[in-house]
Amino acid sequence: MDWLKNFRYKQNLTISQMAIELGVSKSLYEKVEYGDRNPSANFIKKFKDRFPDEDINIFFNSK
Repeated sequence: MDWLKNFRYKQNLTISQMAIELGVSKSLYEKVEYGDRNPSANFIKKFKDRFPDEDINIFFNSK
């Protein structure tokens, strides 16, 4: 998910820091960012809780 990587860069966070921000493991975050795993509903909820102004529809519209 290139948009997720770009979002993380805009937040000036490393992969480890982003995982901590979302309350997920580094391994899970990497898999989602690299596109190896689709984000779960729980992952999306955590993202929305942490970044409430972001549109979560991007999770469903990205390739």
